[in-house]
Formats: sequence, C-alpha cells, structure tokens
Amino acid sequence: MKHLKTVAYILLTLVITSCSDTLMGDEGKLDEDIYLNYQTVTDLELPFEDEWFVVNGGKTHFEGAHHFTSRGGGERYAIDFLIVQDTILPDGTLRKKNYAGDFRQNENHYCFGKRLNAPSDGKILEVVNTIDDNQVGSTNNDQPGGNYIIIDHLNGETSILAHLKKGSIIVAQGDNVVKGQEIGKAGNSGASDRPHLHYQLEGTSGQLGGLGLPTQFLNYYEDDIFVERGEPVRGQEVRKN
Repeated sequence: MKHLKTVAYILLTLVITSCSDTLMGDEGKLDEDIYLNYQTVTDLELPFEDEWFVVNGGKTHFEGAHHFTSRGGGERYAIDFLIVQDTILPDGTLRKKNYAGDFRQNENHYCFGKRLNAPSDGKILEVVNTIDDNQVGSTNNDQPGGNYIIIDHLNGETSILAHLKKGSIIVAQGDNVVKGQEIGKAGNSGASDRPHLHYQLEGTSGQLGGLGLPTQFLNYYEDDIFVERGEPVRGQEVRKN
C-alpha cells in the first residue's frame, strides 16, 4: 500500500489554500537560519488516532507550503494532516483519495469529525469554538484559524490545533490537559478549503502570530517504519505507536 503514496498528490490536489499567502522574505530567512535546527522541548505525540497523511510539512519550501506566509512566521513549520484511503476507480486503477462520494460535502471527507487529542500535557490558553465550517472549496479568511485550541506546555512552547469542527471542542480556557486526552474534532473552519488538521508549534505563548518552530514527535510510525523522534514530511503516512 505504501508504494502508492506518490499518486496521492494527483487525487488530493494538495494545495490547501488555507495556509499560504506571500513569501516572508529576508526576515523569514533569518528565522530559518536561527531555528532550522531547533530541537523540540516538549514530549509530543501525534494529536490523533488512526493513520493520517501529511499534506504539508517539512523544512523546505516544497515540503512546507506554510513557508510562504504573511502571518509573521508563526506558520513557517506548521503541518497539515488529513486521512486518505485506497480507492479503486471505475477504470480499475488503485488511487488514494481523501473523500468518498460528493467532494463538496464535509461529511464525505474521511478526517471530518475525527477525534483530536492533546499532543502533550499543558494548560488551555485559548479556545474558539463557534466558527461555521466552510463548504468545501470556500474559505473564511476573516477568521483564519477557524475553531482552534492553543495549549501552553509551560516550558516556552505552545501547540496550536486549527480549523476544528464547529462546537466540537470539549476543553475550555484554563483547563489542564494531559497527553492523549481528547480535546475536539477535525473540521473545515477558517481559512481552510477542505477538512484537515493544521498543527503548529510556537515559541511564544498565546499569540497566533508567534514565531513557529520545527516540531519533533516521539514514538510514531512513518510509512510503517517506527520512528523514535522525527518530523513528519509531506507525502508520508503517519500514526502514533
């Protein structure tokens, strides 16, 4: 199954417009020079169950569409995840798709409504839970994060999970959470044109515009190969141990 991952780009049309605007320029280069080799302090696990596909993620411009952003560098190393499944097309060809049936319906996308977890222990710093989910193909750029959760890991790092399903978040500002605890469900809110999870690690607390950091997760499988510590990269299928 894993050798088919390269065809996913054809079927998924993997330019998620939610997360890219303009090139950061010189300031972005300076950020990369400083933080490219950053080692994550928090013991993070992947924030979901099942196996998910990495749409955008990595340290190069090709791997990480978030490198092209106007939001002050906060999304520079962010990762987009969704779920794909093997699908036999009418001509008998086997392909990976992220939905079944009518593409325009959120409910037909495999990741929509899937459980999301706290990637590590921390305190809920901010929650938005009332933004409508978009119809597939449209975006809400006025509220780019959509429904989102910010977790302060109390060590100088924060996690942001964005574009969640309206009304699905089950934690509140000030709550303490533990790694693996359910906190909400995947959705399609904010500057998102299809259901997916946007995850980013930041080095400043409580600001969506904070400086983004490379993210290493612990103890997960990457294309069926166990990884003790690594950074998911575009085109991989990942699941926690």
